[in-house]
Amino acid sequence: MADDARIHVTLDELVRLKHRAKGFSFLPKQPVHSLLAGRHASRLRGRGLEFEELRPYYLGDDVRAIDWPSTARMGSPQLRVYTEERDRRVILLVDQRLSMFFGSRRMMKSVAAAEAAALAAFRVTSLGDRVGGIVFSENGIDEIEPRARQAAISPLFEAIVRHNGALAAEDPRPADPSLLNRAIAGALKLLPHDGLLTLITDAAGADAETVRLVTQVTAHNDVLTVFVFDPLEEALPGIGRAVVAEGGGQIEIDTSARGLNVSFADDFRQRREAVEAFSRRRAIPVMPLSTARDTTEQFRELIGRRMAHSAAPRSVGSVA
Repeated sequence: MADDARIHVTLDELVRLKHRAKGFSFLPKQPVHSLLAGRHASRLRGRGLEFEELRPYYLGDDVRAIDWPSTARMGSPQLRVYTEERDRRVILLVDQRLSMFFGSRRMMKSVAAAEAAALAAFRVTSLGDRVGGIVFSENGIDEIEPRARQAAISPLFEAIVRHNGALAAEDPRPADPSLLNRAIAGALKLLPHDGLLTLITDAAGADAETVRLVTQVTAHNDVLTVFVFDPLEEALPGIGRAVVAEGGGQIEIDTSARGLNVSFADDFRQRREAVEAFSRRRAIPVMPLSTARDTTEQFRELIGRRMAHSAAPRSVGSVA
């Protein structure tokens, strides 16, 4: 990855991710194991499945899908094949606030969020779903109505690149935590029922109102949280005195000072635990996304093919 790609993302870079948007799925009943919540696993209700056909059982098929009456009648194992219902609405809430303009390893959190949104958009549209988005930053909130195929991809990606490109370390404005709740409120208007809201954020500024809004969404829809973080947020390295910047200001700090390290780690821990606790209560899957690793590889690990094997039966030849 080029040095500038770690800071900002381009439209071409997002489009090129189309060829990597495979090996993971947003299947119904999909178990998502959260690294934040240990062994905790949540499930996406999804759109449901439609019966398509019976076919012979092949080695490696899910034995739970065997149709025993047909097997007895035909004298050989028969498998019930299902396909996913199509045309579900998927809203991608993409956080591009100043709090996301931070990174110490492979990329900024804002870039990781942009890549996650692109991968999700390509994947869900390839399955026949409509995708829309809420892209938000201190420069405003863009709402993209769910559409099919390329009609949705172009305006979504353009909004992401525009907000991402406007991020700058010298921005003098303070971060606006209320933007998260305003964005979720906007998603409610685009997602009335039977859809999927994917929150791609660092959860900065999440509060009781956030909980209320997300609970309102979960009454009739699925929610998946992609919790974006940088390893440096978990613990400051003891490198002595260093200059850090926020907005237009700079300050010199002693990173080896115990009080500072504890305070810095506590802020991240509280955000992480708040996301984890709420996900447990509402059975919302949480996917932790680190800036230190390839985004596609993390998608495949957490909502990838091997987890889809334990989901409901799928049609033969389907790609996860």
